[in-house]
Amino acid sequence: MYSDAEVKHFFIKKEKKMNTTYATKPSDIERKWYLVDAEGVVLGRMAAEISKILRGKHKANYAPNIDCGDYVIVINADKVKLTGNKITAKKYFKHTGWIGGIKETTAGKVLSGRFPERVIIKAVERMISRNPMGRQQMTKLRVYAGAEHPHTAQNPLVLDLASKNAKNKRSR
Repeated sequence: MYSDAEVKHFFIKKEKKMNTTYATKPSDIERKWYLVDAEGVVLGRMAAEISKILRGKHKANYAPNIDCGDYVIVINADKVKLTGNKITAKKYFKHTGWIGGIKETTAGKVLSGRFPERVIIKAVERMISRNPMGRQQMTKLRVYAGAEHPHTAQNPLVLDLASKNAKNKRSR
């Protein structure tokens, strides 16, 4: 009724090949440097893209348990744009440690003050995890108020966020 070959086919277990999952190791990570010009770019949209690059989510070998992000240099931080009335309504708070020692300042005062890059640092910092890995990822962010930066030896790739979407750039 059945030939010997057909009987062997039914009763012999076929060898199954297992699919293996690739696990990213720290030695597999290649870090790049990106340059972002913040002139006229909306703060929140820019911070979201920067945090994605710092975490490494733009890479195919992203792993949430390994810091596989790249370095980001932001220039012209003093020329970043905020939409709506955030320039006056957005407030930053800090506490001195004393009773009743809470201090507040607006985003407009910070941008026109001595360290305008703190607006971008704080926006990106609040989009990154608040744990030891997040603090390690934040060390790869370099923000400068002017157009000059000391990282030309790293040959950073220019990342043009303004041309990705029309909403990313504001003229006002």
